[in-house]
Amino acid sequence: MPTTAVETITGAGSAERAGITIRNPRTGDVLWTVPEAGPEAAARAVDVARSAAPDWAATAPSDRGAALRGAARALDAAARELAGLNASETGRPVEESLAGIAAGVSTLEQYAELGPVHRGLSLRGSQLASDYTVAEPRGVAALLTPWNDPVAVACGLIGAALVTGNTVVHKPSERCPRLGEALGEVLAPAFPPGVFQTVTGGAGVGALLAQSDVDVIAHVGSSAAGAHLARAGAQSGAHVIRENGGNDPLLVDRDVDPVWAAEQAAMGAFSNSGQICVAVERIYVHEAIAAEFCAALEAEAALRNGNGTVAPLVDGRMRDAVHAHVADALQQGAHAVEGGTLPDGPGSFYPATVLTGCTERMEVMTEETFGPVAPVQVVTSFDDGLRLACSGKYGLAATVLSANIGHIQQAVAALPVGTVKINEVFGGAPGGAAQPRGISGAGFGYGPELLDEFSRVKVVHIAAPPAAALAGDQP
Repeated sequence: MPTTAVETITGAGSAERAGITIRNPRTGDVLWTVPEAGPEAAARAVDVARSAAPDWAATAPSDRGAALRGAARALDAAARELAGLNASETGRPVEESLAGIAAGVSTLEQYAELGPVHRGLSLRGSQLASDYTVAEPRGVAALLTPWNDPVAVACGLIGAALVTGNTVVHKPSERCPRLGEALGEVLAPAFPPGVFQTVTGGAGVGALLAQSDVDVIAHVGSSAAGAHLARAGAQSGAHVIRENGGNDPLLVDRDVDPVWAAEQAAMGAFSNSGQICVAVERIYVHEAIAAEFCAALEAEAALRNGNGTVAPLVDGRMRDAVHAHVADALQQGAHAVEGGTLPDGPGSFYPATVLTGCTERMEVMTEETFGPVAPVQVVTSFDDGLRLACSGKYGLAATVLSANIGHIQQAVAALPVGTVKINEVFGGAPGGAAQPRGISGAGFGYGPELLDEFSRVKVVHIAAPPAAALAGDQP
């Protein structure tokens, strides 16, 4: 079967495998089963992308940007439909889903503008010679994207890869496969046949793509999966870009308003039910304001639990993992002052939870929980809190709430993370980018720097021929 630009590869015929069954996280009811690509279908998608790569690489950057703008318009027109699929498969509220899709539209538009002006560098040598660099596409990119903000994250990688001249095989998360299919159906017609394809499937399909003849592997997801993909890239020579798990600390100094600090902590820990890569995962608060801070944080969690604004976790497997971390903390002496219990009823709901009396021995303080859990450890000094915030194997982001410029500068210098946020748990300028550290990943995942990740550089040196040769050319 020939592959066209609008195809979604789902493994028809001999390549078909058992489907992916998705349940509504609010009710537990089965929504649908989406076919999963087999080895033949995955290999065929890469072959088609490889065949389309030379012509797309030769396309003028301005024309690639124009195609991306067309994709952005199509995405905007389909926003309501995609938001409904997002809400159905992951439980994310429709309005939040729409905001994520709007962010995806903006990202495509941004890369449509940045791509055509992505430039090389010139170096000054002798007067009769020139040195410069040319950015070229790497080739075929396998993009493996997550479920927690599925459209916005995917559009960032898709936009940067395509506008720099790469062809793309996109595998959306197996937790939102129908949304991934629909996104592919919306975006693919904006590009020539074979330039952008979607392959559905689980981790095995992602591994197949990573081990195939691709030039770039870009992954946003768990650190465990990212480690496997990094090894695959090391073996094949593919360039690997990873934004993986985080265990982001929030450090609360003694000189800030504890109620405001609790509002920031609640926003960081409970937004999207804690299912955000840069969510607040562990909190260190100075003992001077700890009592007021904890009381205010408990009230923030109780408010959310009382008004029903905490959306369900993506599925029962995620809820079990979150509750296991909470149970471990409780067993080791932590106290659940709000939440911390599995609710009755259908779906994969989990309450906003505040744990006090936490220590660095607990999983909830050392691993990525990825749920609406705010574990608090009281510290006796800023230095003690900073020491604990700097600990661990992750290195995605960290937040510091302080009015002390000396403490702020100390934290910025010491924290071993890609992003340090001061007095604001979320936010940042448009086009921002960061390099994760530790097991949180490697490479720039967003912003103009992502164009560099999807490009390779060729150095050109031009010198004039010898004078004698020039003279011989004269009539």
